[in-house]
Amino acid sequence: MSDKKIKVTLVKSVIGTKQGHRATVRGLGLRRINSSALLEDTPAVRGMIRKVAYLVKAGE
Repeated sequence: MSDKKIKVTLVKSVIGTKQGHRATVRGLGLRRINSSALLEDTPAVRGMIRKVAYLVKAGE
């Protein structure tokens, strides 16, 4: 199991975005603007971040 983590922060509102993108943001564990989540660094999580890259900020 990977011990690497990625910190993801929601920096833009999900209002007016596609339903699937809103679901992806919720799947990342983000609720409101400036909320952060510390997630495992897996290909699935990286794909989710890439899908909603215009809404989130990701760092180590």
